[in-house]
Amino acid sequence: MENQNNVTEFILLGLFMNKEIKIICFTFFLLCYFAIFLGNFIIFITITCSHLIQQPMYYFLCHLALMDLAYTSTIVPRLIRDLAAKSKIISFNCCMIQLFSAHLLGGVEMFILVSMAFDRYIAICKPLHYTVLMNRLRCNMLILMAWAVAFWHSIAQLLMVLSLPFCGPNQIDHYICDVKPLLKLVCTNTHVVSILVIANNGMVCLVTFLVLVASYIVILYNLRKHSVEGRHKALSTCSSHIMVVVLFFVPCVYTYVPPPSANNNEKEFSVLYTVIAPMLNPLIYTLRNTEMKNAMRKLWTSKIFSELNVFNLRKDGGRKNDRKNS
Repeated sequence: MENQNNVTEFILLGLFMNKEIKIICFTFFLLCYFAIFLGNFIIFITITCSHLIQQPMYYFLCHLALMDLAYTSTIVPRLIRDLAAKSKIISFNCCMIQLFSAHLLGGVEMFILVSMAFDRYIAICKPLHYTVLMNRLRCNMLILMAWAVAFWHSIAQLLMVLSLPFCGPNQIDHYICDVKPLLKLVCTNTHVVSILVIANNGMVCLVTFLVLVASYIVILYNLRKHSVEGRHKALSTCSSHIMVVVLFFVPCVYTYVPPPSANNNEKEFSVLYTVIAPMLNPLIYTLRNTEMKNAMRKLWTSKIFSELNVFNLRKDGGRKNDRKNS
């Protein structure tokens, strides 16, 4: 039987209904988005304009910063707008675009974290082969693979949602168009689809998280063979990676592994990986990384001094012209 879709728009109910809380949240998320943009932009510029871009770990970090910016830009501006607006209507097509782009960019970010774990594994467990195994071609292939896998994940999910009939209620109990709250609006049995969603989202998140945990356990176990100085440096780097992985994956697993029918406050927990994790990533990678701090200090100090020199030269030139005219 042909699917009929009578819904042309959805209403996003958002995070909270209380007006006072919405005003507080509006200010909070606006500041969060500013921090996300500023922090990840600084990391991106620092890496691309310094020698760090030659190192695979920072090459992946540069891509991670870009993904944080792109991923949050598909979600947070709409969230901020809806907190201030009376009407929270989103068209069916815009909803599908947000669903696809959020899962595409989130998937790329997920597999970049896997690439970063692989890079640390090679650097610590196979240091003699590091330059051969982690050359620029291999790094580009890992980034390309992240995009390819994320694309197939997202397109499969989008096609599945598009094949479902929406013929009645159109209120999404969430602040974004996501697959699980959308399934609650479908006017047909979603048992099989729910299993596919858990397989495509929940199990992918869970398996990837367990693989990352296992890889970092192996890395930490192999650190005992290194010197005290090398162990301290590796621990500092790996601890940053582990913090980011936990911040991103634990809320994802909590959100996507339970069936869509479960009432587990998923929209509140999703704030952790859609807003909080991208905001904290720049802090985690800079405060615990001496190389990043030195590169930032060198780059931004030189930029400030060069701007001051240009300003002073223009000022001196203006004074000389004034004297000639007088």
